[in-house]
Amino acid sequence: MYQERIDRVLAAMEQMGLEQMIVSDPDSIWYLTGYYVFPFERLFALYLRRDGKHKLFLNKLFPVPEVPYEQVWFSDTDDYLTILAENVDGTKPMGIDKEWPARFLLPLMAHNPGSRCVLASSCVDDARACKDEPERQLMRTASRINDTVMERAAAFLREGVMEREVADYIVAQYAAEGCDTVAFQPIVSFGPHAADPHHEADQTRLRAGDCIVIDMGCRKDRYCSDMTRTFFCGTPDPKYAAIHDLVREANELAESMIRPGVPLRDLDKAARDHIAAAGYGEFFTHRLGHFIGQTEHEQGDVSGTTDLIAKPGMIFSIEPGVYLPGEFGVRVEDLVLVTEDGCEILNHVDKHWKSVG
Repeated sequence: MYQERIDRVLAAMEQMGLEQMIVSDPDSIWYLTGYYVFPFERLFALYLRRDGKHKLFLNKLFPVPEVPYEQVWFSDTDDYLTILAENVDGTKPMGIDKEWPARFLLPLMAHNPGSRCVLASSCVDDARACKDEPERQLMRTASRINDTVMERAAAFLREGVMEREVADYIVAQYAAEGCDTVAFQPIVSFGPHAADPHHEADQTRLRAGDCIVIDMGCRKDRYCSDMTRTFFCGTPDPKYAAIHDLVREANELAESMIRPGVPLRDLDKAARDHIAAAGYGEFFTHRLGHFIGQTEHEQGDVSGTTDLIAKPGMIFSIEPGVYLPGEFGVRVEDLVLVTEDGCEILNHVDKHWKSVG
């Protein structure tokens, strides 16, 4: 599995004309080797070579990995940047991923001025974007947990409850389901707060007539889920209910188009045009979706400016929204997996508006 992933990265390096690359993102190193450590401020890097002579640079504080590559160890008091510079080819271009801090990159450039550094994150990001079958199963599991906890959260809603109480309840339910942690802090927004797509839950209490936006995700066995549903406390204003139907329809329209070969910008356009036709285009203020995997936002998006084409294994969100400042907001979000002949929607909680509380 790991060798197949590395082979995909090496093939992308070849297309870029690169014979070597430094990968520093711990999640990417785990993806390619199965070894994970969070290095804090210390140097941690996987050095990839097209000839297969890979090296892993490790501080002596880190656990010993079981990987079939040369391990280059150093301590806090060693001149580890010189050690790194002497173990790479200082005469050829070097691919660098987007995560590497300048405090490591700039000294390496000074040590090896004959090696031009090239931003090569796409070599790894593109490989990570298309999930293999083990990853797909992990994403399905995380999304099943999200479905379960979303339904519990909806049942927990009642007039007078605080946003913060609901968010804390969601976190506790993830723990009860054996999750590693949250993918991000739950967004729980009542009434006018729902017009802020990234509102932070506070002490606001739920009132009759309020809309309720819950955007939440867990992290289970390293992989993330993400889903948004919008509810109403009691009977909604007819205008609000109609906008909810509009946003749900935009979500379902975009999802119905997903299959290999479809430009992702076309999905964004279809959802955006549907909302604009009803007069709310200016209130759909963000892209349609983002990629997801080990982190809640991975490289790649579903927007009007992306050049990405749907490929089997891609997993991304479809999350149109309408946000009316001072009034309310609606967002309906699923994760979708591009399959060989269409798409699999990973979330199964009903998307129609629902009265709670």
